[in-house]
Parts: sequence; C-alpha cells; structure tokens
Amino acid sequence: MLKEFYTVTTVVNGQSYKRVIEPRMSLCDFLRDELDLTGTHVGCEHGVCGACTILVDGLPVRSCLMLAPHADGADIQTIEGLANEDGELNVLQWAFREKHALQCGFCTPGFLTTITAFLAENPNPDREEVREALSGNTCRCTGYQHIIDAVLLAAETMRADK
Repeated sequence: MLKEFYTVTTVVNGQSYKRVIEPRMSLCDFLRDELDLTGTHVGCEHGVCGACTILVDGLPVRSCLMLAPHADGADIQTIEGLANEDGELNVLQWAFREKHALQCGFCTPGFLTTITAFLAENPNPDREEVREALSGNTCRCTGYQHIIDAVLLAAETMRADK
C-alpha cells in the first residue's frame, strides 16, 4: 500500500529543501509547484520532447517521468542553477545567445541541461556527436543548426579556458 504522503529532502541548485508531498507527484511538478522553480518546462508529459530535462546527480533526467519521492536525497540542478555564481551566463548559455540558438525559448532549458551533462562527458565533440546528444530534445523553431553551432562554440571556449 502506498503512503498518503512522502517527505522529500533534496538539494536543488545548491539549496536544501524538505517538503511533504503526495506520492504520485512528478519531479517536474515538485520543482514548479513546490519550489517555484518554473524554468523547467512541461511539454509532452511523456518524456519525448525533452523540455523538462534537468540534472539529477549530474545525469540528464526527464522530470515529467520521475516521481518526486524518488528524488529524495538527490542533488538536482535546473536551468535556474546553470548560471555562474555571480549571475552571469555560463559558457553554454553565452554560446546559445551568441549563435542565436533559441527563438521562443520553451525548449532551451532542456537543451542546456542535456548539453551540460554531455559536455562534461565529452568536452571535444564533433558535429555528429552533438547531433546525437541533441536527438532526445525537440525544438519546433530553430532547425537545430544554430543549437549545434552553439554547442560546438561552447565546447571550444571551455577547452580554451582550461
């Protein structure tokens, strides 16, 4: 039998949170409704579009598919936590702006979190590897070329900064 409520304690963007929630609350709804972190967007609610992608313990996760009680004890990073500590855009965000890799912006948080994890694993990707990394995220506006260019620029910039 399911419990009526769960206590979830987690770290989101470096800040600790503890909430009592219903067992069937999605992680996306938890972030948006309980923590007021609305940068994570709800798209298809089936895990297909990638708009709700966040980082859970450093890995990209579709937050619409994960139940919030499963995030108990996890370290979560959302789009709100990607900027530098001084509030300035990080290199990937800067590259998206430089290369005009966003239009309406709805899909952007999912792309940025997905690519953050990808570049941590593969700091020197080629164009085809970037295409593959982006394949789980849907954008209806850009045609992807500017997004790919932005990822390659970010990767190049990050390597030069080391």
